[in-house]
Amino acid sequence: MPALTGSKLRGAIAGICGLAFLLFGYDQGVLGAVIGLPSFRSEFNDPDRNMEGVIAAIYDIGCFLGAILAFMTADRWGRKGSIKWGSWIMVVGTILQTSAVERVQMIISRVITGIGNGVNTVNVPIWQAESFKSNNRGAMLVIQSALIALGHPLSTFMGLASSQDKETSFAWRWPIAFQGVFLVAILAVLPFLPESPRWLISHDRVEEATRVFAQLEGADATVNDPKIVRERDMVLSSVQHEREVGEISWGEVFTEGPNRNISRVLLGAGPYMMNQWSGINCLAYFLPITFERNIGLSTELSLVIAGVLGVQYFLVSWLPYFFIEKAGRRKVLMSSAAGCSFCMIMISVMLYVDTLASQWVFVAFTFLFFDIFSWGILPVSWMYASEIMPLRTRNKGVALGVSCHWLSNFVVVYVTPIAIENLGYRLYIIWACLNASFVPITWFFYPETARRSLEDMDEVFLNERFGITKTRSPGQKKLPFEMTKEEKMDEFGENGEKQEMAPVH
Repeated sequence: MPALTGSKLRGAIAGICGLAFLLFGYDQGVLGAVIGLPSFRSEFNDPDRNMEGVIAAIYDIGCFLGAILAFMTADRWGRKGSIKWGSWIMVVGTILQTSAVERVQMIISRVITGIGNGVNTVNVPIWQAESFKSNNRGAMLVIQSALIALGHPLSTFMGLASSQDKETSFAWRWPIAFQGVFLVAILAVLPFLPESPRWLISHDRVEEATRVFAQLEGADATVNDPKIVRERDMVLSSVQHEREVGEISWGEVFTEGPNRNISRVLLGAGPYMMNQWSGINCLAYFLPITFERNIGLSTELSLVIAGVLGVQYFLVSWLPYFFIEKAGRRKVLMSSAAGCSFCMIMISVMLYVDTLASQWVFVAFTFLFFDIFSWGILPVSWMYASEIMPLRTRNKGVALGVSCHWLSNFVVVYVTPIAIENLGYRLYIIWACLNASFVPITWFFYPETARRSLEDMDEVFLNERFGITKTRSPGQKKLPFEMTKEEKMDEFGENGEKQEMAPVH
């Protein structure tokens, strides 16, 4: 394969990251698409509500273990190397799931698949964030979150199609085996793509990192171009500053220190937990059987409606691409949380009324909940931690955030079948209250990252103490390689000397 450069190279990186996120979304939806099929229930001795929760949620325990594994190894393996090993682990898990003939094998294989996915969900956002410019970093991560949304209807329609074979286990084995298609594509292309230049610099591979910066810039760029040298030197300066603090230790991530590590870990974990405690996977993991058990729809009609909802979810999740950099992370997160709270209130009311008309209004507000979730909580949750963590502890900080995500996911998915049966409409009141609480939390504590480079965020945290943030608007500063000739003259002067700049607020 000829060497890719510029937009083609960035597109290839985005494509592989997108496949990894598409696989993540597919995995979240595939069990819900097959768990109600007669052939699946017959194969695994008609699992009760508790066992349904175990089979579904044990995957999230695997993802949690994968995130912890990434915490311990990814700084050594690299971003790209970690994704390679995570994908191979998923290959093993997929083979074991597809061939499962008893509950124990299915449970163990879902843990193995989850470990691989946990490794990938830590490293994919970091690799992409460290390979893209600040003015399109958020938009590219929106595309990845949209592909998570695409995974849901894809798994649902795959389950619907194969469910027409009512007599054999093919109906549920094929949708699970289909994960392998994504994994083969990822593993085939990954060797031709570069490692994160920021990771390379942090491991003293400066010349290689400079070449990667030039490749990412375009075919005409060279390692001696001023814009490439400036970008390299900016990352070098950040790495040198972090090294002045001393060698990183395991405990450093959990201490404040000059880099405010624990503050960033806590803030980075927050959006991941908001993602889960919004109630999204109370619906997403069991969407078809939610429609069956809450409003009495048939299995096939439930799968059709769940698939249509997923397609709409995917289409709407592209909208933040057009405004997330201008509006900023904070505004889209707060508006999304407020809208999700309203939808959960209406879902609860409709289930309480329990008429034919209210049942279909329940479906309508479920559609609306997914749409509102997709424009704010979904994209921000997967980009925020990688944007605020210092390079020195970025992998470990993001890994801790992702591990919080998967632990929360496990709790939500495990209790959902039991909660639907025992709490009914009251369950959705709990989700409404949690979503409402995200609005003041975000307003008071979360600094804005939009239009700020990863190195700019270091300055933000150096200038603010943990508590109520003053950084509430998207940044105005552009990186040198993003500037027009006139903007460079304004900033660097006619003689190339840097002019005084306003501090980041």
